[in-house]
Amino acid sequence: MQIGIVGLPVSGKSTLFQTITKTHFDQFQLAKSEAHHAVIKVPDERLNKLTEIFKPQKKTNTSIEFVDVVGLQKGDSNSAQFTGNFLSTVKTNDALIQVVHLFENESVPHPSGSIDMMRDINTFETEFILSDLGILEKRIESLHKQIQKLHDDHLKHELALLKKCAEILQEEKPLREVEFSKEEYFILKNYQLLTIKPMLIALNLDENHTSGVEKFLDVLVRTKVGKNTKVIYFFGEIELEMSDLDNADAKDFMSEYGIKESALDSIIREAYNLLGLQSFFTVGEDECRAWTIRKGMNVQEAAGVIHSDFYNKFIRAEVTHYNDFITHGSFAKAKEHGAWLLEGKEYIVEDGDIISVRHG
Repeated sequence: MQIGIVGLPVSGKSTLFQTITKTHFDQFQLAKSEAHHAVIKVPDERLNKLTEIFKPQKKTNTSIEFVDVVGLQKGDSNSAQFTGNFLSTVKTNDALIQVVHLFENESVPHPSGSIDMMRDINTFETEFILSDLGILEKRIESLHKQIQKLHDDHLKHELALLKKCAEILQEEKPLREVEFSKEEYFILKNYQLLTIKPMLIALNLDENHTSGVEKFLDVLVRTKVGKNTKVIYFFGEIELEMSDLDNADAKDFMSEYGIKESALDSIIREAYNLLGLQSFFTVGEDECRAWTIRKGMNVQEAAGVIHSDFYNKFIRAEVTHYNDFITHGSFAKAKEHGAWLLEGKEYIVEDGDIISVRHG
């Protein structure tokens, strides 16, 4: 899973990237035109607990790749700010985090001369809509020509879908909030449209906002938050300071400023919700591991994430939910209480399931 971090100049996107990935840039690195990439382990207290119990040789967290997307300046696109390099990088991301400058700092003034949350958010929305419209209009024109020659029903279906999307965009609405069928998503995925990507709006606040966040959230809940658009907030400079602290000191630091949840925890929670993801576990003396899958996957599909042979040669799966395992203390006790189950391939995996696959 790859998540792109975007934002207008001096919004704090690189601060957020450094905070959650525990990397630090000097001025030379910040000025580089290439995107910054970092893969982080997804923290999971459940995996930590299982590792304490089984004492395996290896613990493997699931991971997320974050990209600090650069190139937002006057450049080679039709936009005065959104360059072709920027847009092409964003297209490869599975989801986006838009960082919004809401902090007051005389040494880092907003480039527009004033702080305006909705103006900044709508700037991105407008540019993404224009980019998507450009892509769709070219394809629609091409499809008309192909259909005149081939009279293909699949092409006609694609044309109708793209016209529908173009009409939605012309109404200045993002595609991420539209319900599409699986077949329609499969078609649209080929175009790497920007407004269909799940969006997490991250408000970059300062210490003066620690007790007044609601005024920003209320506006966004009314106007922007939807099925595939969520909002979080973080305190960029404060959290960057505490990113090098150990867990105990970091918690004390957060408590001092009244910060209830770190930026990393907020982002992972909301990213999983936006992308419809969940985790299951495999455990043993060799390894305890967390695996990420999409919600709604059956246990045979989940087994295939572990190894393709597990999918092809799947027989049954032993399933115990993490909470039941912790409550009863062992698989044997869980089995005695009916919490250890032998499931067939149609069983739908739940977040927190501990799974052992039986295969041929």
